[in-house]
Amino acid sequence: MQTSGPFSVSGGHFRQTERMTSLKDTLKSDLTAAMKAGDDMLKSTLRMAIAAVMNAEVAGSEAVELSDDQVLKVLQAETKKRLESAEIYTQAGRTEAAAQESAEAEILSRYLPAAMSDDELQIIVTEEVAAAVAAGNEGAKAMGLVVKAVRARAGSSADGAKIAALVKSALG
Repeated sequence: MQTSGPFSVSGGHFRQTERMTSLKDTLKSDLTAAMKAGDDMLKSTLRMAIAAVMNAEVAGSEAVELSDDQVLKVLQAETKKRLESAEIYTQAGRTEAAAQESAEAEILSRYLPAAMSDDELQIIVTEEVAAAVAAGNEGAKAMGLVVKAVRARAGSSADGAKIAALVKSALG
């Protein structure tokens, strides 16, 4: 899918074209394009994603405008929900519902940054564990420090649960 806005979505990567536009604006312009094209799956998925972003904007004590990083976190959470639902539906033998959830997750993943490979993530974990040990932090007490450092370096391209599991096994 290519967007007509300033970002082109291609294989899960954003390319900036002319002017800076927020991810939320990109979702909205893609929704308009989906409506014009009559693409019901894309239309319903984008509506759900935009609603989730809007809900997150008004969730606190006062309404805020989410940054692109915050919108990405909302989209990651929605994608994860869809994948978990698809797995549950598959286990229950509801293949049609599982296919629907998987298709929605695939659409949402187009807006997410490319996932960091396991090897790249393992290198970061190894480096951060070595830094923690050099600073005198070992075992379970270093877990939080190392996870925080790995998250800072990996950004939104790595799953938090995967980071925690790799750090836990590296710390012993």
